[in-house]
This record gives sequence, C-alpha cells and structure tokens, in this order.
Amino acid sequence: MVFQKYSLYPWLNAAENVAFGMRLQRMKAAEIKERTAYFLEVVGLSDAATKLPRELSGGMQQRVAIARALATNPSILLLDEPFGALDLQIRESMQDFLLKLWQRTGLTVLLITHDVEEALVLAQRVHVLAPNPGRIIRSLDVDLDKTDLDQLRLSSDFLSMRRSLSATMRELEPALS
Repeated sequence: MVFQKYSLYPWLNAAENVAFGMRLQRMKAAEIKERTAYFLEVVGLSDAATKLPRELSGGMQQRVAIARALATNPSILLLDEPFGALDLQIRESMQDFLLKLWQRTGLTVLLITHDVEEALVLAQRVHVLAPNPGRIIRSLDVDLDKTDLDQLRLSSDFLSMRRSLSATMRELEPALS
C-alpha cells in the first residue's frame, strides 16, 4: 500500500524504510540489500539512501514509500493518490515506470486518483465513484496503445476519453456541494 501521505518511519533512513517490509518477510540480507539498491535507483533516489525522511522533500519521501511497497514483491499494489505530491517530470517518470512494471509482471494495481489523465494513462479500466453513498456511476475500458505515453496523451482517442470522463466528473459537482 502506498498512501497519499508518505507514511515513512521517521527514525529510519530511506534505505532502511525500503528494506523494512522485506525484513518482515525474512528475506536474506543479501537480497534485501540488492532489492533496496535497485528500487532506490528505480525511483531516482540512490544518492539519498542514508537520508532520514525529514531530510527529504515531500516528493522524495513519496518515492521512498513507492520503492518500499514495490520491494516486497506484492501480488496486489494499492495506490492512494501516490503521485499527487510529485512534480510533473517525476510524476510522468513514475507513471511510465509503473506502467512498464505492470506490463512486465502483470501485477494487479488498484489506483485511486482524481487525475483523469493519470487514470487513462495507467488504467485498463476506470471507475468513476459518486459520494453518499459511495458507488460506481460509470466504468470505462481503456484500450489504448501505451507504448509511447507522450504520443498517447496527444491521441484523439485519449483526448476523447479524457473529455468524456471530465464531463462525468463535472456532473458530480452539484452532488458534492
């Protein structure tokens, strides 16, 4: 699980935070060290391995949390607005990484996001939820070519889906007032 707030252990440095779940799984020390280094590199934080969370920016803390979740080799990854605190360049890089991870492993990912574009980039299926009571009001299969995310974001099919989902979200606004 990767929360919207970073949920790191403040007394552990970045590498120790990434290694935490693997230690609970009783992985061998050598494997923990290797996987920790790998996932810190994947999220672009190899140089920050010995820093405590208070020494990291919010975006860096979130990348440590993502690395920690991935390092345990989960069968399901739950993401609650994981990229909201990241700047555009890092967010798109992490989206690309997550998409490639899914394509390579088939990992089941449940992503909660308010970002329509992010949902379309990452999802195979998007569900729009309405409040009070929480319920699915629309589902959309996203069958788009995701080999080039820059081109995807400019494609007419992508833009059409984005407009349609945005309209659905705007229709919800009176219900939220």
